[in-house]
Amino acid sequence: MRGRRPKPTRLKMLTGNPGKRPFNMNEPKPDAEIPNCPPELGPVAQREWQRLSIELNKLRILTQLDRAALAAYCGAYSLWAEATENIQKFGTMVKSPSGYPIQSPYVSIANRQAEIMMRIASEFGFTPASRSRISTPTTQERSLFDPPAKGCETAGAE
Repeated sequence: MRGRRPKPTRLKMLTGNPGKRPFNMNEPKPDAEIPNCPPELGPVAQREWQRLSIELNKLRILTQLDRAALAAYCGAYSLWAEATENIQKFGTMVKSPSGYPIQSPYVSIANRQAEIMMRIASEFGFTPASRSRISTPTTQERSLFDPPAKGCETAGAE
């Protein structure tokens, strides 16, 4: 079946459940931890990895399973940064071998990497719009990773 991609239960709990459908309490719940930075990433991507992994860890939403998605984001960020630097250096228009002005190839590289970054960013809640749909627990509230309190009914449990 096609249609809207299902939201993870953790995000449903944070954003609310207007449809009042039961939560999937059997959904896998990996431990929140910072995965190792892939050695394949260049220096710019590794700096972005360090910056983001610290912030995502504070929110307790980064797990070992998120390593590839975060690496893809950081790799796209690195390519975007390089293309942007070259656009600033050479401009958006360059001369073709025949002497006519054409759009710099760095413009299309920067645009494509920005598109990839935005798609992955919305998955992690990096954008203001995606962040506005998430609420984090206050210090008095239990986190989603805490075990249910005794006597609490869980949705879908009988």
